[in-house]
Order: sequence, then C-alpha cells, then structure tokens
Amino acid sequence: MREIMKRQMDLGEVDIGAIEISAKSRDDIPRLLRGLQHIYTTRALREAVFEILVEVVPRRPDDGEVVSVETGRPGMSQWQILVLGVLRLGLNADYDRIAELANEHKTLRQMLGHADWTDDTRWHVQTLKDNLRLFTPEVLERINRVVVDAGHALVKKSPIEGLEVRSDSFVVETDVHFPTDANLLFDAVRKAIETSAGLCAEVDLSDWRQSAYNVRCLKQAYRRVQQLKRSTSKDEAKRAEREALIAQAYRDYLDLAESFLARARDTRTKLKLIHRVPECRLAPLDDYIAHGARQIDQIDRRVLQGERIPHAEKVFSIFQPHTEWINKGKAGVVVELGLRVAVSEDQYGFILNHRVMQGETDDQVAVPLVEDLVAHYPALESVSMDKGFHSPANQRKLAEIIGFPVLPKKGKRSAMEREREHDPRFVRLRRRHSGVESAINALEAHGLDLCPDHGIDGFKRYVALAVVGRNIHRLGAILLQQEAEQQARQQRRARRRAA
Repeated sequence: MREIMKRQMDLGEVDIGAIEISAKSRDDIPRLLRGLQHIYTTRALREAVFEILVEVVPRRPDDGEVVSVETGRPGMSQWQILVLGVLRLGLNADYDRIAELANEHKTLRQMLGHADWTDDTRWHVQTLKDNLRLFTPEVLERINRVVVDAGHALVKKSPIEGLEVRSDSFVVETDVHFPTDANLLFDAVRKAIETSAGLCAEVDLSDWRQSAYNVRCLKQAYRRVQQLKRSTSKDEAKRAEREALIAQAYRDYLDLAESFLARARDTRTKLKLIHRVPECRLAPLDDYIAHGARQIDQIDRRVLQGERIPHAEKVFSIFQPHTEWINKGKAGVVVELGLRVAVSEDQYGFILNHRVMQGETDDQVAVPLVEDLVAHYPALESVSMDKGFHSPANQRKLAEIIGFPVLPKKGKRSAMEREREHDPRFVRLRRRHSGVESAINALEAHGLDLCPDHGIDGFKRYVALAVVGRNIHRLGAILLQQEAEQQARQQRRARRRAA
C-alpha cells in the first residue's frame, strides 16, 4: 500500500526539518523547498495536507485506468509527488529537468527523503509522468487553501483582518500549431491512417501495409493546396484561372482524404466484427475519423461553395479540442490559442482561487468567482475587477454578496455611479488593482505561459498545480525574508553588546 511519507528514517537520511536551505540564493528552488519544509515541520499544516494527499492514489482498473495498482507506478510516496509537482511548475521545468534534479540535487533529494550515500534511488522520466498525473484539480485546490491559510498566519496581524482581493483573467496557451482547415484535415487523416495501421499490426491484418506511403501522398496533396496563392493580377482572366486551379487542388485533396477515411471505416468494421477489438481501443480512431469528416465538410463549404463557417462550428486543434481562438484586442497580440483563466490575489500576494474559463467570458464568471471567495474566506472585505467583468446584473449581484465590490461601469455613468466611483476607498482599491498583473506575470514566468499537458483534465491539473506552486514559492519567500530579518536583528544586538 502506498504511504504518504516513510515512517522510518534510513541510515544517512536527514530529517526534513533539519535540512539547511540557503537564504542567500536568488534561485527559485530554495524558496520552494523552504515553503515545503514549513508545511512538513508545522504539525497542523502537515496533518491537513497529508489528509488530502491520502486521496492521491492510482485508479483501479474498474475505474477505467489501464495501468494497474500493482505494476503501474512504482515507489513514489504522495509527499514525493507533491514536492516534484510543485518544483515542476515552480521552475517552469519539463519532466527531464525534474528527473535530473530529483536524481542529482542534494538538497532536493533530502526533501524527498533520500539518504546521502546509502540510497541509490533514481527516478525515471516516465515514473514522474505517471505519478504527477495522479493529482486532480479538486485535490490541488484544497491543498492551495491550506497553503494560503499558512501564509496568512505568517503575515496577518490578526486572524480577523480583512482581505482586499483583486481579480483578473489571462490566457494560458495550449501547445498547438496555428490552425487552418487544410492542416487540421491533414492532421486528422494522418492520425487515422497511423492509428489504423497500428491496430492492424496488432492483429496481423494487412490492410495498411503502405501506410507510410499513404501519408506521403496525402502530404503532397496538402502541400499543393498550401502553396497555391490567389492571383493579384489586374487581368480578370488570370485571376479566374488561378481560382479554378486552387479549387481543383482542393477537390483533389478532399477526394484523397475521403478515400483514406473510407478505408479507415472499413478497417474499423473488420477490427470490431472479425478481430473483436474492444471499443476503448477503437475510440481514438473514431475521433480522428470524425475530425476528418468535419474538416472535409467545412473545406467544401468554405472553398468550393463560398460559405462562411460560423465560429461556433470551428475546432482549432484535433489534439487539444478544448483550444479556443481568443482575441482580447491587446497591442501586439493578434490572437491567442488556449483558454482564459481567472485568478484572485489578495494584498499579501497569495492567489486565493482560480477558474478555468472554458467557453466563458469575464462577465460570465464574475459572480461565481466571488461566491467561491466568500465561501472559503469569511474575512473577505472587497474584490476589485476591471471593466471586462461589468454587467448591470453583476453590479447588483456583487453588491448583495460582498460588502465593497470595486467594479467600474462601462460607458456613461449616472450621478449615483459617479459618486460611488469617486469614493476614496473605491479610488484607492482601483489604483491597486493593477498589482494583480504582477501575480499573472509570475504565474506565466513559472509555467502558465503555455500548457504542455494534454486534454482538458491535464490543462486544469496543470493550472491548479501552478497556483499551488506559486503560493508555496510566496510562502517560502516570506519565511526566508523573516529569517533574514531576525538574523540581522540578532547581529545588531550582538554588536551593541560587544560595544
């Protein structure tokens, strides 16, 4: 049975509370490790976090996970998973760098519970991937609240001291290439061919012996479409000739793609009826065939029939279908491909909550975001947002939920609204609102500029882990600063006594 942390120390192992962490280093690792050390050495915090980590276990086969509990993920305790997960996002590192640090970084190995010279444990990249994926967004949100409470205990003068929160949203990009309907069709049909070939190889079916050649033929047709540009000639005949050439290239491309998809459907039928391949193994092939059919339909309507495709029908990645096309109108940023994420930061620099905005805009999440804050932080006094969160309904609802909402109105204001926005407290909190951009920049610098994890579940887990990592980083920075100030005071007293 998996343990949260080893109960018995090995020969040569250093107690986590006794690990010496450099306060002079300006790297992120000491701050992250100091925050983790504080959680481990403070009994109430450790018990609260460990109670949550009990839920971080592999799924059993009957839960839909193909990796078994006995053989799937060897050797990592939940504490080790938390430490390495926090470092992955806190350092904006990939799995290869985390594996190198876990195997070679002395202080980190002590934090993981490894002895200096008697423990030759080495972690492989795939082991880290399998174990760090055990986190769920819900578990990470609960751990985040414990970390925030620990930070407030260090910086707040009184437990009842009010919180002044500022909220904003930003875009976390997904790891996708720039989409066009032609390259999305190529991706879908290519994967349908490769997936069909892989399944046929498993059951010794010879349908796709020339799969590599088929992909090359498809790519040649795609390149032909990609390279043909519309004519800018003033001669109408030349322009018409080029338009006809482009339309014919698209027809050839669509016909070839449709033929490969038809073959893939036939192969799917054989695999199901003759070779009894289970539905779960055929599901990826079904997805790629569906993506290909949709793209063929949209290209035919757009290019050959001159129809404008509604935005709601478009998909911007077949590998990350949750990707959205986001144009926030910012200077120098034409478009971003990803999902919006809303975050709320208090005056002490801790991120209290976040929300992945799938198919949502700022004005749609304002009320749910504040309701979640009020539910978990009773000391909440005010929340400031920018004009993007405004709507008349939001203004009324937020006034009922919280004592002092700071939400500027768009457009012309009435006399009462002008009076409200000229209130000294409103002006002060509004001026401080821009500080949330610092928190957003810190998140982007520590991993939330682009999400490399796959699927919407992986996206949400990655964002939640980034928030936990950022708060632990902030917790460690506060502790190291307090310890440095205390050491400086002690040195001043010693010098006065010596004088």
